[in-house]
Amino acid sequence: MRPELFRLFEQGFPSYFVLLLSGFAFATAMAALGARRLGEDPDVLVDLGLHALLMGVVGSRLLHVVADGYFLDYVHLCTDPSLVDWKIGRAACLSEAYGGVWDAAKSVCHPKASDCFAWAKFWAGGLTYYGGFLGAMVTSWWMLRRDGVPFWKGADLAAPGIATGLVFGRMGCLLAGCCFGAPSDAPWALVFPPGSPASEAQAKVGALASSALASHPVHPTQIYESAASLLIALVCLVVVHPRKRYDGQVFVAFVGLYAVARFALEWLRRDDRGGLLGLSTSQLIGVGLLAFALGLHRVLGRHDLAHPATPA
Repeated sequence: MRPELFRLFEQGFPSYFVLLLSGFAFATAMAALGARRLGEDPDVLVDLGLHALLMGVVGSRLLHVVADGYFLDYVHLCTDPSLVDWKIGRAACLSEAYGGVWDAAKSVCHPKASDCFAWAKFWAGGLTYYGGFLGAMVTSWWMLRRDGVPFWKGADLAAPGIATGLVFGRMGCLLAGCCFGAPSDAPWALVFPPGSPASEAQAKVGALASSALASHPVHPTQIYESAASLLIALVCLVVVHPRKRYDGQVFVAFVGLYAVARFALEWLRRDDRGGLLGLSTSQLIGVGLLAFALGLHRVLGRHDLAHPATPA
C-alpha cells in the first residue's frame, strides 16, 4: 500500500489519482491512434478524452456520494460533525493525518470542524467507476454528435482503451488500499498495513481488535479486476474487432464482458459499496448494463447488412 506515488516540491501525488490519469491518457492515445488508422481526425478523440475525463470524475464522485453508503456522513459533516463516527484508534484520531476529536465515551473519532464541501473533494478518494463510465458516456455521445463522428464508430475505438485504462485504475486502488477483498488464506492473499481501509473495515465488524493493527490477509480484488480488464481489452482488440459485423459491436462486447466480470468480483469485495436486495450498487448497475448490451446487440445486429461495419 502506497497512498502517495511520489512527492515533488514537497507536494504529494496520490497513487490512485496519478494512475487514474495515466489510464485516461493511455485510453485516449489508443483511441486517437485507431481514429488515425481509419482516416478520422485524431484530435476529435483527444478532445473527447479530455471532456470525458472531467465529466467522468464528476459522475464517479456523485455516485460515490449518493450510493456508496456515505451520503448521511457527508450531510452530517456539514451540519453536525459529532454525528460522524470514524472507527479509528485514539492515536490515529489525534494525528496530523486526521486531526479529529476523540470521543472517549464511545471510543470513536469525530471530525473537528464542519466541512460542507467534503462531498466535492474527489482528490481525497471516493470515486465509483460506474458513475464515471455513465458520465463519460453521456459526454461522449454529445461531443461525437457535435463533431459529426458516428457515435458507434467512436465507441468501438474507445472501448479497448477504456478496458486498458481500467488496468491502471485498479492498480491505483491497490496502492491506495481501497476496493479490498474478503479475508482469504490463499497464498497470494495480501495483508494491508495498520490504519488501512482494510484494517478499519475489519475492526469495524470486530474481526480485528483495532484498526491500528495490520489487516488479516484478504483477496487482492484490485489485481483480479486489473487482470480481467486486460483480458477484456485483448478480447475486444484481437477477437471482436477483426470480426465485427456492425459499428458498436466492440463497445457492446466491452460493456457486457465487464458487467459480468465486475458482478462476479463484487462477491469478493468487502469495502463499503452500498446496495439493495442483497446486491451491491455496482452489481445492480451491472445487471442493467448487461441487459443494455444484449439489447444493443439485437438492435444494432439487425442492421448489419444495411449499415455494414467499418473494415477493421
